[in-house]
Amino acid sequence: MPDITWEDPFCAEGSSCFRLGTDADGNGYIAVVGQEERPLTDSIEALRTLITDIKAGKADHLL
Repeated sequence: MPDITWEDPFCAEGSSCFRLGTDADGNGYIAVVGQEERPLTDSIEALRTLITDIKAGKADHLL
């Protein structure tokens, strides 16, 4: 597994906690806290787009 630098966990009220991470090769990672060995992986740009779209409300219909 690559050397991933994890951010502090993000936890919403009553929800699971997630961590975001990056590696030296330009990959971005999202994992449930405690399951960092099984992250969702993509480029940092794809991770940035995902977060921007979520913040813009494009996933609100899932809530």
